[in-house]
Amino acid sequence: MRMGRIFPLLLAISGSMLPTSLRAQSNGPSGSLIPDAASSSRPAVSPQPPVIAYVRPGERTRLRSYVFEVIGPYPIVGAAFAAGINQAESTPPEWKQGAAAYGQRFGSDFGIAAITTTTRYALAEAFREDTVYYRCECKGLIPRLEHAAISTVTARRGEDGHYAFSFPSVLAPYAGTMTAAYVWFPTRYNAKDGFRMGNYNLLGFVGGNIALEFLYGGPHTLMSRILRKKTDAP
Repeated sequence: MRMGRIFPLLLAISGSMLPTSLRAQSNGPSGSLIPDAASSSRPAVSPQPPVIAYVRPGERTRLRSYVFEVIGPYPIVGAAFAAGINQAESTPPEWKQGAAAYGQRFGSDFGIAAITTTTRYALAEAFREDTVYYRCECKGLIPRLEHAAISTVTARRGEDGHYAFSFPSVLAPYAGTMTAAYVWFPTRYNAKDGFRMGNYNLLGFVGGNIALEFLYGGPHTLMSRILRKKTDAP
C-alpha cells in the first residue's frame, strides 16, 4: 500500500549572505606601496565562498508554515495524487471503486497528511526544533541529494541552527498512518499495516525535500530558472 503524503510543503527560510573572509593588502614600513619582507612571505589567502547566516524563524512564522502545510495547495494536490494511485490499485479493496470511493481515499490521505504535519509541529515545538527545509549551500547533484535525504530525519536546533537527529521528523509520519489504521481503515488493519504505511509516508518526505531542493524556489532550482527566463524575455 502506498499511502501518505507525496508532496508535503516545507517553507524554506533564508538569511542574509555574509562574506567569511576578505583579501588584505599590506604596505611597507615607510608607508610606500612596496610590501615588506614579512608581508611578502605570507601565503596568499584565497577568498572563501559566502555562507548563509541562520535566522531562527519566530513563532508567527512557524505557525504560518504549519497552516500552509496543513491546508495549503501542496497537501491537497499530494492527497489527490495519492488517492489516484490507491484508486488504481483498489486500496483498500473494501472501499471499492467509483467517485465516492475516490473521495473516501482522498479524505484518508489528506487526513494522514494533516495528522503527520500536526504531530511534527507539536513535537518540534516541544523539542525546540526547526523542521523547516533549508536548501543545501553546497553544489553538485550528489551532495544536494544527500542533503535532501538527510534533512528528512534531521532538524535545526539552537540559535546557531546546527543540524541534529530529529525525533519529531521520524515519528510524525508513523503517527498519521497509525491513526488511519486504527480509526477509519477497515478493522482488519493493525499496527503492522500502520508501520508499513508509515514507511511510505516517510519516503514521501524524501521526495518532497528533493522537489524543494531542485524544482521549486531558490537560485539553483528549476522553477527559478523558468521564471527568470520569462522575466528576461522581451
